Amino acid sequence: MAHINLLPWRQELRKEQQRQFLTIMGLSVFLMLAIIALVHIQVAGMIDHQKSRNEFLKKEIAKVEKQIKEIDTLSKQKKSLLARMEVIETLQYNRPEVVHLFDELIKVMPEGVYLTELKQSGKDLVMKGVAQSNARVSALMRNIEASEWLAEPKLDIIQKKGRGDSNERIFTLRAKQKRKKVDDKK
Repeated sequence: MAHINLLPWRQELRKEQQRQFLTIMGLSVFLMLAIIALVHIQVAGMIDHQKSRNEFLKKEIAKVEKQIKEIDTLSKQKKSLLARMEVIETLQYNRPEVVHLFDELIKVMPEGVYLTELKQSGKDLVMKGVAQSNARVSALMRNIEASEWLAEPKLDIIQKKGRGDSNERIFTLRAKQKRKKVDDKK
C-alpha cells in the first residue's frame, strides 16, 4: 500500500479556510461598520432636522407671544377707552340734572318761602331758607315728597326769626335728588 502524505494538503486547506474565514470576518466587520456609520449619519440627520424644527417653533412661539402681548395691550386700551366713554356718556346724560333741579325747586317752593342757601353734595341737598310760617315749610316738604326729581325731605331745624310779632321762620331742610340711571335713557 502506498503512503500518501496528506499533511501539506491539509495545511493548505486549513490556510485556505483560515483566509476565507478572515476575509469573511473582515467583510463582516467592514459591513457592520458601514451599517453603523449609515445609522449614525441617519440619526444625526434626524437630530439636526428636529433641531431645525425646534428652532422654527421657538421663533414662531416668540412671534405669537409678541402678538399676545400686543393683544393684551390693545385689550387694556379698549377697556380704558370704554370706561372713558361710559364716564362721558354719564356726564352727558347727567348734564341737564342741574336744570331739572332748579326747575323743580321753583315748582315745589310754595308762596311765602324762599331759599337763602342751597348746597349739593352728590345727590344730597341742604336747603336753608326763610318761611312765613311752619305751615309753609310743611307745604314745601309735601311738595318735595310729591316731586319727580326730589325725595326724602327731612327738616333739621326750624326756628323763629328775631323777636316780636314776626312769624317768619328760619329753616334747614335736607332732601335727596332723584337721579335717573344711564340705562333708563336707552
